[in-house]
Amino acid sequence: MRPADTQPNGASTMASQSAMDATTADADVQLREIITSLYFLLTQTHSYNPSTTPAAMSSELRTLLQALVSLSQTSRRLSTKIPLDLVEYVEKKRNPDVYKRELVEAVMKGNQMQKGRSQAFGELRDVLGREMMGGIPEMREEVRGVLEACGSKVEG
Repeated sequence: MRPADTQPNGASTMASQSAMDATTADADVQLREIITSLYFLLTQTHSYNPSTTPAAMSSELRTLLQALVSLSQTSRRLSTKIPLDLVEYVEKKRNPDVYKRELVEAVMKGNQMQKGRSQAFGELRDVLGREMMGGIPEMREEVRGVLEACGSKVEG
């Protein structure tokens, strides 16, 4: 069994956290407490002693339950938004790291396509500008001004 977490004024850590706005750091601390409780339950189960283990396990289960309730309350106050796609992905028992990798690859592919489109439109702008300057000499300066405003390198 382990001592209860208390602050210098004697208040419980869990009670003081519920008074504050929840942060992911609070949730992280509570998750660590849950993992610790589960670890203590595992070790008590492994080294079972009929005279002391049942009381210690009962106490640890109460601590675990309190930590789970606290985490549940904290999670309601978090402003973290999880994409529905990710939730569905995990519910299908798939690895969220794979989801992240696939998402990054899709974004990179989209960025490459957008860059290609931008370059193609830039080349079209330059060709069209050159042809207009050659085909309509009286509009040469206006076309040059438009091309320069668009960031094009004007030739001639």
